[in-house]
Amino acid sequence: MRKVDCVKSKRQEMILRAVETGTISTQEQLLDYLLAQGLQVTQATVSRDMKDLGLRKYKRGGKTFYKTKNESESRAQQYQAFLMSAVQSVEGAGNMVCVRCGAGMAQAVCAALDAMPPQGMLGSLAGEDTIFLLCRAEADMRVVREQLLQYTALQEEQE
Repeated sequence: MRKVDCVKSKRQEMILRAVETGTISTQEQLLDYLLAQGLQVTQATVSRDMKDLGLRKYKRGGKTFYKTKNESESRAQQYQAFLMSAVQSVEGAGNMVCVRCGAGMAQAVCAALDAMPPQGMLGSLAGEDTIFLLCRAEADMRVVREQLLQYTALQEEQE
C-alpha cells in the first residue's frame, strides 16, 4: 500500500470514529477534529472523504448529525423487521393512530417509532399492548397510518 493510501485510510477511519460519537454536525467540526488530531487536511479533502464514506446528514429532535447511509438503512431494516413481528394492527381515528401490539411489546415498539418517527407524528404514548400516536390533523393521521401499514406489512390484511 502506498503512503498516500495509508494516510487516506487512516484519515477516513478517524472520520468514521468521530461521526460515530454523534457529536459532529458540520464539516467544519469534523475538519477541526482532524486538525486537532494532528492531520493536515483541507475542507475539500474532508468533503471528498465524506462522500467516499457515504456519510449523510440527518436531523432528529432539532439536532443535526452525520452517519453512514448503510448504518441508517441497516437500522431502518432492523426496526422494520421488529415492527413486522410485534405490531398486530394499526387503526386511525380523528388525529390519532392506535397501534396494537403483542402483550408487553408496546414500549419497545414505541421506542422504535420514536427513533424513526413517521412523517406527521407529533408524539407517542405507550401502554402494555397499545400505542397512541398523536398527529397534527386527520390528514397527517392518514399519512402516519399508511406509513405504519407499510412498515409492518399489514396492508393486505386491513384493507
